[in-house]
Amino acid sequence: MLDDIIKETHDSLKLNKINDNLYLTNKEIEVLERYDINYHTSIDELMFNLEEILNESNGEYEDLEEVSNSISEFNYYHNTNK
Repeated sequence: MLDDIIKETHDSLKLNKINDNLYLTNKEIEVLERYDINYHTSIDELMFNLEEILNESNGEYEDLEEVSNSISEFNYYHNTNK
């Protein structure tokens, strides 16, 4: 039973390469698909679309906000010249 929980958690956090500048976990993909959000775009376009949705939602989508924060953090650490 514990092994199943560990495997499920591990699988949900597995990174998938979407394009050269974007990697998403299975969990993030699941959330984006739940809201019918196209994630096969540029990371900038995806972040813009997420921000638009979140600005209009009045805090309704906590899971989507988590994904947005994660993508923003990923973008900063992997795609920003420092």
